[in-house]
Amino acid sequence: MNPAFVLPEVRPVNYRRVATLKTAEDLRQHLGDLGVALPFDEVVEAAPEGPLARPYRRGADVIGNRFAVLPMEGWDGTPEGRPTDLTRRRWRHFGQSGAKLIWGGEAVAVRHDGRANPHQLVLNEATVAEIAGLRETLVTAHREHFGRTDDLLIGLQLTHSGRFARPNDTARPEPRIAYRHPYLDSRFGVRDDTALLSDDDLARLTDDFLKAAGLARAAGFAFVDVKHCHGYLGHELLSAVTRPGRYGGSLENRTRFLRDIVAGLHARVPDLEIGVRISVFDFLPFPLGADGTGVPFLAANYPYAFGGDGSGLAIDLDEPSAFLGLLERLGITLVCTTAGSPYYNPHIQRPALFPPCDGYQPPEDPLVGVARQIAATAWLKARHPRLTIVGSAYSYLQEWLPHVAQRVLRDGGADFIGLGRMMLSYPDLPADVLAGRPVARKRLCRTFSDCTTAPRNGLVSGCYPLDPFYKERPERRRVDELKRSAGNNPV
Repeated sequence: MNPAFVLPEVRPVNYRRVATLKTAEDLRQHLGDLGVALPFDEVVEAAPEGPLARPYRRGADVIGNRFAVLPMEGWDGTPEGRPTDLTRRRWRHFGQSGAKLIWGGEAVAVRHDGRANPHQLVLNEATVAEIAGLRETLVTAHREHFGRTDDLLIGLQLTHSGRFARPNDTARPEPRIAYRHPYLDSRFGVRDDTALLSDDDLARLTDDFLKAAGLARAAGFAFVDVKHCHGYLGHELLSAVTRPGRYGGSLENRTRFLRDIVAGLHARVPDLEIGVRISVFDFLPFPLGADGTGVPFLAANYPYAFGGDGSGLAIDLDEPSAFLGLLERLGITLVCTTAGSPYYNPHIQRPALFPPCDGYQPPEDPLVGVARQIAATAWLKARHPRLTIVGSAYSYLQEWLPHVAQRVLRDGGADFIGLGRMMLSYPDLPADVLAGRPVARKRLCRTFSDCTTAPRNGLVSGCYPLDPFYKERPERRRVDELKRSAGNNPV
C-alpha cells in the first residue's frame, strides 16, 4: 500500500485574496507561507505553440486544445426536464468558449426520481429532441466563432442523484440511498430503511442508464459520462463498505453498478464512448462550527470516504488507482477527476473564499484545496499514463489559472484543464488565453458562490455578481437578501 497521500502541514495564515497576488513572487511567497506546492509558469504561451493550445490525439481523432468545460446543473429546466432559453444560453456560451472538450455539458438525470432539483434536465423519449438541440446550439456557436468543429468532442453526463434527490420540491428531500450513514442520514432526510435502494432496484436503474445512453447517442453525443462523484449515487456506491449483498463490501461489489452499465452499453450501443467523472478522494462531512467555520464531523474511524485513509481527514489513493485500472480493463479511457461533495465538504470539492448562504467559512486557505486536487490528479496520471485525464478545481486560481494550467500540462499532471464556475462568469476565458489576450480581470470568477446560493433556495443558477444578464434578473435581489441574512455579502 502506498503511504497515505497527505499534503504538507498547513500553517495558520489569514486567507489572502488571489486578486492581491499581483506578481509571480507574490504567489510564490504565499504558497510558501501555506506550505504547499503548486506548479505554475510565469509566462503563458499563446497558440499555436503553447501547451494549452496543443491538439490532443486519440487514435484517429483529434481534440483541438486542452481546455474542457465541466458539467453543471443550471436549475433552469422545465418541470418535465426539458431545457429552457436559460439552458440554451449556457450551452451557447460553452460553444463560444473556445474549449474543444465538452465534458458532459450538463448533469442530466436518467429518470425523474434521480433529479437533484425539480428543474434538472431529464433524458427520455419526450425530451431527447430538445437535448439534442442543446448540442446543436453549442456546435453552431462554436462554428460561428472558430470556423471548424471537427476537433470538438462533446459528451453528456448521466446521473442519479441518490441521497441528494429532490425531484419535486427543492425544500423536500426524497433520498434514495446505497447505505445508512451516521451523519448524512439525519441531515438529508433519511429516517428509516425505506430510502434504501435494494439490489433489484439498482439492477432496474442500470437499465435506465442504458436507455438514457442510447438516447444520448441518438442525440449526437460522442460519449456519456457515467457520474461517480460528489456524493451522488454512483459515488456513494464506491464507499458502500457496510452494505450487504451484491453491491457492497468488496471493491468488486462496489463497482458492480458501473461494470453492469458498461457491459450493457458495449452490447447495446457499441459506438458510444464512455467516460467517468469520479471523486478520487473524499473527507468527513464538515458541519458549521460555532465560529462559522467548517469543522469535521467527529468519528473514531470513517470508512465511508472513497480514496480516504480511514480517518476521514487524509488521502490514500490505492482504491482510486485500482478503480482507474478497472476502467482501463473495461476499455474506458476518458476520466475526469474531482473530489468530495458540495453537500457535506464543499471546501474539499470546490475551493472558494466565500461560502453560499447555507455554507461555512473554509477551514483552510482555498489554494490548499486547489493544490490537493491537482497533486492527487498528477499522482494518478503518473500511474495511468494511457488514460485521458481532465483535472478540476482550477477556477479559484483566477488570474493565475492559465499559469498553473499550462505548467500542469507541461509536467504531465493532466491532459485537459476542466473549467466549471469560470464558465458562468467568463465563458470565453479559454479563447482569450489561446489568442494571447490578457484575461479580463473584472470577469474572473471570484468564488462569491451566488451560483450555489441561488439554487439552494429554488432560484436559477448563474453568476449574479459578474454576468450582466444575471445582474438584471429579478432573482438578483433575492440572492443579495439571502447573502446579507447569512452575513456573507462580499460584493
